[in-house]
Amino acid sequence: VQLQASGGGLVQPGSSKRLSCAVSGLILDAHTIGWFREAPGKEREGVVCFSTTDNSTYYTDSVKGRFTVFKDSARDTVYLQMNDLKPEDTAVYYCVANLIRRTCPATDPATYEYDWWGLGTQVTVSS
Repeated sequence: VQLQASGGGLVQPGSSKRLSCAVSGLILDAHTIGWFREAPGKEREGVVCFSTTDNSTYYTDSVKGRFTVFKDSARDTVYLQMNDLKPEDTAVYYCVANLIRRTCPATDPATYEYDWWGLGTQVTVSS
């Protein structure tokens, strides 16, 4: 299983960015995909959980209403659409997978829940 996040870059506050998570080695219909981020000097934070089984989602409070996660099964890709970006969204973003769990719990994603991690992509929000 391989996951590769891409699409990061430098953006201004209030703008949008879409991250991609290309997945190989599994079919996107029976797992949960998570997005985590790690800002300088801070602990890694789980922000989104996405069920590829039923497309249900969980968002941590700080991104709710601004971030949207969805998949394109034909491309084996999960996307993270980020709108109204804020400087506090600056971080390295990682996509991760749990190959056993099919639904997302109603709690912030935790690092121990995910066995497969890809390389991250840097998002910097600055004017």
